[in-house]
Amino acid sequence: MKYSTSPPPTPSLINYPRSTSPLPAPANYQATTASAAVKRYKYLRRLFKFNQMDFEFAAWQMVYLFVAPQKVFRNFNYRKHTKSQFARDDPAFLVLLSVWLFLSSICFAVAMGLSWSRVVGFVLFVVFVDFIGAGILVSTIFWYLCNKYLRRDQDLPDVEWGYAFDVHINAFFPPLSLLHCFQIVLFNNLLIHGGFLSCLVSNTFWLASIIYYLYITFLGYSNLPMIQNARVFLLPLPILVVVYLGTVLAGWNLSMMLINFYHYRLL
Repeated sequence: MKYSTSPPPTPSLINYPRSTSPLPAPANYQATTASAAVKRYKYLRRLFKFNQMDFEFAAWQMVYLFVAPQKVFRNFNYRKHTKSQFARDDPAFLVLLSVWLFLSSICFAVAMGLSWSRVVGFVLFVVFVDFIGAGILVSTIFWYLCNKYLRRDQDLPDVEWGYAFDVHINAFFPPLSLLHCFQIVLFNNLLIHGGFLSCLVSNTFWLASIIYYLYITFLGYSNLPMIQNARVFLLPLPILVVVYLGTVLAGWNLSMMLINFYHYRLL
């Protein structure tokens, strides 16, 4: 199946200043000039300024994270050249992802048959624990491991924490869509009835979701010129396939296990 090779929409001039110079080679990337605290302050300050966000470009990135994720990270190189940082300075992607997570969580909670009071608790838990809390934890772990063990030279610029978080939310979007949205279509008709077919379909969704996450994470860090051996993020794939086959043969429906866990923690 061939995907369109049409170029992405032109980023807003608010977020990407006009530049006529060619992109430099990776070895010539500029060092980040602003401190992490300054970049974080600017990012958070723009979080509620919707008129300054480039939602069209963020939506393009979401589509291509499914069909051609490598194209998304080419833009990070452009940002490094124009803004001296790999991490996003425009929170539009985070805002769209948060809205998508909010809506998909409501649909998932309704499909589970939760009361409206529990729907609120479920959505809050998913947003603040599963997304924000787990995202900060995973990003921090990967940021530390990359700077500690995967940097080519300790004298090179380190990996920005903001970029590690960007890689995580990029990789988080396809699994979220597969498990919270596409799987809902089959939920009442197939997944909750048990049996081999239900287990096979459910666990295949999980396998595809984790593969998406690992592959996009690999693309994100292999895009950095100061990182080497980014293939370590793909090492769990053979183990993942073995675990997948084991859960299917054992009849462990991962979606039902997750639903039971959600019901338990909402008691």
